[in-house]
Amino acid sequence: MVRAAVLTAVNAPLVIEEIDLPRPGPGQVRIRLAAAGVCHSDLSLSNGTLRQPVPAVLGHEGAGTVTAVGDDVTSVSPGDPVVLNWAPSCGRCHFCGLDEPWLCVNAMAAAGAPYARTADGRELYPGLSSAVFAEETVVPAAAVLPLPDGVPLTDAALLGCAVLTGYGAIHHAAKVRPGESVAVFGVGGVGLAVIQAARIAGAGAVVAVDISSEKEQLARKAGATDFLVSTPDTAKQIRALTGRHGADVAVECVGRAETIRAAWDSTRRGGRTTVVGIGGKEQQVSFSALELFHFGRTLSGCVYGNCDPAQDLPVLAEHVRAGRLDLGGMVTDRITLEGIPAAFDAMLAGRGGRTLVVF
Repeated sequence: MVRAAVLTAVNAPLVIEEIDLPRPGPGQVRIRLAAAGVCHSDLSLSNGTLRQPVPAVLGHEGAGTVTAVGDDVTSVSPGDPVVLNWAPSCGRCHFCGLDEPWLCVNAMAAAGAPYARTADGRELYPGLSSAVFAEETVVPAAAVLPLPDGVPLTDAALLGCAVLTGYGAIHHAAKVRPGESVAVFGVGGVGLAVIQAARIAGAGAVVAVDISSEKEQLARKAGATDFLVSTPDTAKQIRALTGRHGADVAVECVGRAETIRAAWDSTRRGGRTTVVGIGGKEQQVSFSALELFHFGRTLSGCVYGNCDPAQDLPVLAEHVRAGRLDLGGMVTDRITLEGIPAAFDAMLAGRGGRTLVVF
């Protein structure tokens, strides 16, 4: 039996209880978690914005140590430090064939199958296939990435979602070039990773935007050259900071219609607007046909940073070892399982950077 934070129903409070976690079956790996990041996607699962069978154990950004492996698992062994990949690609579908593993249609297959039971025998589902809001979890071997040397195991949890997403948004989706200006909307965990990735890419001006003035120190420490508290005049302010043209690239990390629109308005003619935030289907964004022609901007979505985690994780690890990427600096709170509901409340209120559950 292991302790876990269980979502019993959509919009229900999380319940800390013991669950019955089986031994890993063929092709599976059991992991003892060192840490798990609290991501906005977990909040979206809990409130129904993203669909998830319940009861479930949420959490998808994690790192830990392998304790057991099932038959036919050769990629990792007991004792190995690992990072969880919440969206492992199948390598067989149409999108995998196009070398776009972040769009794999089978990446979420494990999320729809029970993986454990509550103490009273109810079947439990793994949130985003990972279920890392628990002391231990069991996942497919494809969802486990060996942690490269030189990366602290606890902080490595952030590599599994926030950092891969933020790094990929800059390097894969927006393809930021040295000297380009970047506006980042939302200074949470992913936004901080975007800012650091922009700095690593050699961006010129990096303008961070958030609803909370308390985020300024975090943003500047990550590499922002300017900080703005979001107002209706944000786009005008960004143009003033970027030669009156607008940012070459704007990255939206919030997932709200008004923020996506503000990011678009902040981008120069011919610039790129990349949407990382996950919003609900009721969040509708409108553009006129004339402005689409006139501005010549590119608007694109971004799934998991358009990353291939197996290829990008070693690159990120090298940035960590070289001191270019600060994982610990993104963490504003370290909590236990019992602190997750308060962390959800903080996200809703726009407070803090990344909260880390430490086991």
